[in-house]
Amino acid sequence: MEVLAPAGSKDSLKAALLGGADAVYLGGKLFGARRFAPNFSDSEIKAAIKAAHDRGVKVYVTVNTLVKQSELSIAFPYIDNLSSMEADAIIVQDRGLMRMIRDNFPIAIHASTQMGVHSVEDARWAREAGAERAILARELDLKEIGHITREGGIGTEVFIHGALCYCFSGQCLFSSMLGGRSGNRGMCAQPCRKRYSLAGETSFTLSPADLFCVDSIPDLMDIGVGSIKIEGRLRSPTYVYLATKAYKAAVERAARGEEELMTQRERELLEVAFNRGFSRGYLGGTDVMQRDYAESRCRPLGIAQSRGREVWIPTMSLAEGDGITFYRGDEKIGGFEVRSPMHQGGGTLVRSPFRLELGEYMAYKTKDREFPEIEGMISRFQLPSVRPMGKGRGGYTLPTVKRATRKAALSAHISSLRALRAVLPFIDRAYYDMDGHVEDARKMCLEAGKEFVLSLPRITPRIPEVDAEAVMVHSPGQAMKYADRRTYGSYFLNLFNSLTTPVLDMQQVSVELSRQDLVDLTRYDDRALEVLVFGRVELMITRDPTLKEGTLKDEMGKRFPVVRDEHGWAHILNSADLFLLDFMGEMDRLGIDSYALDLRGRPPELCAMVAEAFHKRDLGMKNRIKRKCGAITAGHYLRGVQ
Repeated sequence: MEVLAPAGSKDSLKAALLGGADAVYLGGKLFGARRFAPNFSDSEIKAAIKAAHDRGVKVYVTVNTLVKQSELSIAFPYIDNLSSMEADAIIVQDRGLMRMIRDNFPIAIHASTQMGVHSVEDARWAREAGAERAILARELDLKEIGHITREGGIGTEVFIHGALCYCFSGQCLFSSMLGGRSGNRGMCAQPCRKRYSLAGETSFTLSPADLFCVDSIPDLMDIGVGSIKIEGRLRSPTYVYLATKAYKAAVERAARGEEELMTQRERELLEVAFNRGFSRGYLGGTDVMQRDYAESRCRPLGIAQSRGREVWIPTMSLAEGDGITFYRGDEKIGGFEVRSPMHQGGGTLVRSPFRLELGEYMAYKTKDREFPEIEGMISRFQLPSVRPMGKGRGGYTLPTVKRATRKAALSAHISSLRALRAVLPFIDRAYYDMDGHVEDARKMCLEAGKEFVLSLPRITPRIPEVDAEAVMVHSPGQAMKYADRRTYGSYFLNLFNSLTTPVLDMQQVSVELSRQDLVDLTRYDDRALEVLVFGRVELMITRDPTLKEGTLKDEMGKRFPVVRDEHGWAHILNSADLFLLDFMGEMDRLGIDSYALDLRGRPPELCAMVAEAFHKRDLGMKNRIKRKCGAITAGHYLRGVQ
């Protein structure tokens, strides 16, 4: 089993190599999902590959953001350089970029967790599309991982330690829609680490604990998972060294059949290196949240008693050179390095360099006495020097297409019979959510002469069998399973460019595309395209069973509906409705084939009003709709994402 370590900087690369990694993953200056990490220039990547290969360590380069049409010509020479450097694989989210790499370069492809591979069909699709490994969605449990690994026909990789996103992999639009910083473009602002109110409680509602899944290693080995991945390209080199060393040792112990996979000291060092609370993630159940605080406070030591300059801490493990920090509630009071500790009363008495107000504090160990030695070892490690890289091959072009202005269809996402009845006079197609009334909905559409499309569940580790001539799909695996039907793709498929696969009967474009992005796309894509023009965009979908339905309120007072589906997933919707009626004329001239309204969960009266307004292109109804909805937005159509 491979131990795969993060290298967000040159020092972290050194740390991973010193810690015994079998492989490292790192990003360059382009198209990486951690744009705020130091990352590597082309020449630095070349040096990193040489240093790793000299030690028998593989290097996987992350090119794992969504790629706009206008960026494909930039991506091509970048991939060409990576291929010529003999990187061992490229980690990819964008399915169009994946197609470009497969068709032009002799380099292995790993499907990023951002691609959302979460079913056997997804895995088979990824294999057929050119990937040799799938980095599985972090929301899967051991049984689901086992099923994919045994039946998917592709190598699998699983996250074992580090941060856990609240939203399902590759589907988060929260940061993007609120601040324009898209997680799909490597710029997540981490709204999941903010404070919210829900159902009368205020907490870090969306903040999961970090993964600490060492105890799952034997099960993953038995399943046949080929690689375990440590998250942390934005974390310190010391963290990378300790996590790599500990998990490498744990894998070796598990292979020998030992019961203790990690010593108490190894666990302690990992807790001190970075710790916002730990869980076994979805590998160990569904208890994945830690809502008291969102930052790393490192290793909790218990309630300390201040006597002015003397502080008693309820642990015997503190030693000279350790660092401690004190909190009262959410307030960080301060900390210091331990000098001359004295064991007393089952704890440790330390002297503070500043006077602490008398009373109780939560104490945390935030530095270990071994850290300076580790930092020195990393700094002394020298990476090889290499000749500067030239530019990769350019000249990547695609043929343009002509999309004539056409009479576009109007479709609606619907979740109830009453809403369907209200909109049928105004729409051409209904995307109907699976519920107990599918046959009634189908009959209503048939009688009205309107197309009926059954919308599959959003996330499907096991894709259901359905009897429908047309289906709306949300993953490549769903499209593969129902390739013999008419298939319509939702915006959750993240169509950013004309190379994006799979090819469907109709595909909604990503809601992150701007007006200019849409102009660029339609110059090169002659497929049937649909644009969402109304509705509450889904910001997150989560497997967390503890999130209550209701209204999530942020610190700015914005209100986000939370709804739970019958399959156990919770959906957080935007605080304002997307409203693009003003711009449909210009989209007509781009040759857009269809426009979609998302009316799920809305009152029939509002559904009818919206459907009529968009059917008639009646901007005079805009203010009435705005009053009914509370707030409307043009979303990314005008501002786009960076």
